[in-house]
Amino acid sequence: MSRIEQLIGEIEEYIDSCKFQPLSNTKILVNKEELEELLVELRLRIPDEIKKYQKIISNQDAILSEARTQADAMLAEATAQTNELVNEHEIMQKAYASANQIVEEAQQQAQAIVDNAVMEANGIRQGSIDYTDDMLKSLQTIITHSMEGAQNRFNEYFESMKSCYDIVTSNRDELAGSVTGGEEEAAPTAEQ
Repeated sequence: MSRIEQLIGEIEEYIDSCKFQPLSNTKILVNKEELEELLVELRLRIPDEIKKYQKIISNQDAILSEARTQADAMLAEATAQTNELVNEHEIMQKAYASANQIVEEAQQQAQAIVDNAVMEANGIRQGSIDYTDDMLKSLQTIITHSMEGAQNRFNEYFESMKSCYDIVTSNRDELAGSVTGGEEEAAPTAEQ
């Protein structure tokens, strides 16, 4: 298991261990610093994982080089056999036929080795791309959940502040009404 997978597991465990927000079964309280530390470490580990898979892909050149070396060795062997058989005409014809067959087999084997190496390298490359995409998708999901949680907390805070504001406004309106009403009652008394 890679360190990135461990970090994602730790983030999931951390989220599972968070307490639910009062009066809610879906919203949780998150320690921002802890979550940010896990996300920073995850962000730092992703390039290491990518380098690891690039190293695997770079081994493709070694495999291709080995295949070429084997092909060259087979061609050299075929050439040596051909030179030995060139002594007589009948032997020469057999040598050409045998050499051509060896060269053709060597080329087929070399091509098969190269094709297999390319297929393996492409499979490793695609696997590393898929793995990196999965990691980024998981990170994106975590960030989305964090953003949604923050937005919900902000909305609740805003609604709470608006409720307080409405109460204060209502109280001021009541006070303004009682002050105006008191002055109207006092005015007729002064005229009497």
